[in-house]
Amino acid sequence: MSTTDSKTEVGSYFISNYPPYSQWTVDALPTVEQTLGSPPKPDTPLGLYLHIPFCRKRCKFCYFKVFTDVKAPEVQRYVDALCSEIEMVSQLPVMGDRPFRFVYFGGGTPSFLSPKQLTALSERLHRHITWDGAEEVTFECEPGTLSETKVKTLRETLGVTRLSLGVENFTDSVLEENGRAHLSKQVYTAWEWIEAANFNNVNIDLISGMVGETWDNWKYNIEKVIELSPESVTIYQMELPFNTVYSKDILGNKIETPVADWPTKRAWVAYAYEELKKVGYSVSSAYTMIKDPNKISFSYRDNLWRGSDLLATGIASFGHAQGVHYQNLPGMEQYLGAIEEGRLPLGRGFQPTEHQMLIREMVLLLKKGVLDVGYFRQKFGVDVIDRWRDVWQGYADEGLLSFTDDQVELTMDGLLRADSLLPAFFEPEHQGVRYT
Repeated sequence: MSTTDSKTEVGSYFISNYPPYSQWTVDALPTVEQTLGSPPKPDTPLGLYLHIPFCRKRCKFCYFKVFTDVKAPEVQRYVDALCSEIEMVSQLPVMGDRPFRFVYFGGGTPSFLSPKQLTALSERLHRHITWDGAEEVTFECEPGTLSETKVKTLRETLGVTRLSLGVENFTDSVLEENGRAHLSKQVYTAWEWIEAANFNNVNIDLISGMVGETWDNWKYNIEKVIELSPESVTIYQMELPFNTVYSKDILGNKIETPVADWPTKRAWVAYAYEELKKVGYSVSSAYTMIKDPNKISFSYRDNLWRGSDLLATGIASFGHAQGVHYQNLPGMEQYLGAIEEGRLPLGRGFQPTEHQMLIREMVLLLKKGVLDVGYFRQKFGVDVIDRWRDVWQGYADEGLLSFTDDQVELTMDGLLRADSLLPAFFEPEHQGVRYT
């Protein structure tokens, strides 16, 4: 992805790790096992990710490991396996005596589970682990899966502090075209229950560039978000990784991409940021605006981007322990079979060098819009300005950022294309490789 690209091509991606996932291998698993079997380094924050891979429908732009049309026994078997996996994880030496600083229920659609299933899951998990003292417990929701009882269960039984609502768009025709399972009426109904439950942070997700979106529709979306006034708003620009329905249609039938081009998507996000700023929101990252920086911080994001440990549970989920990356098995029978045999369902891994860990933290933290050069001097003993001066200068000349010896700051134009700036910092062997 260059910084001057226009059309949204298949293969565009959101950067969430380094080195690219395509470089992770089964050969690294002995290292992963050794790492999980070793006591933790002092003062390393610990997080837990739980993957619930079920959805009512598969969105046409989705590239995650999800399953639809599942029957109740299949869901129960998976939840049982997840609980068994967490029991195994809770006994790993890497846990040490550390409490979980952050917990994240992701998907798929975690809110696919019923209140009864969520309560049972919570009770079983609490036999082995606790997140009572966690700074943040995040739970992803699809509006159409919520009920008043379920929202109360999330707040009171699971102790969720941050609810992330996947609205994506407020116009039914756009939701239907893109394969979303919910319609706008369900957003407003769910919102009343969510407000009544008094979560610390409610986030609304939007996607800029959904198929069928127009300027008028986008302005309407921002108007509606401002009316609801969530604590945070996350706006993603529509990507086309290889394994989405839209990507397969484009590659198979050779149709033109139906997704808005990059300049249009960036213009929509810029408009959203300006409108949100007018009503008191401020920039938290290239994707997120927050209402009150004193009240809201993102423990999951900020700890993970600084190299914290994240124990991954559930099919195909990604973890990070003592600097080593790993991913669970991606096939359902593989995953379930491993756990039912009493084995951790590890699929592949990667042991980064110190330099690769530096790159990972730098590119991820750059997404926040401001980079503290002193942090890297202190942690890695490297001056990142000197190390990549030509890259910084090139981006500064393009008006994408400004920099001093102590700080890098993205301009709004740089913030809007943050992901496209990052591969320039990758090592030569990782530039141009497939990301996933």
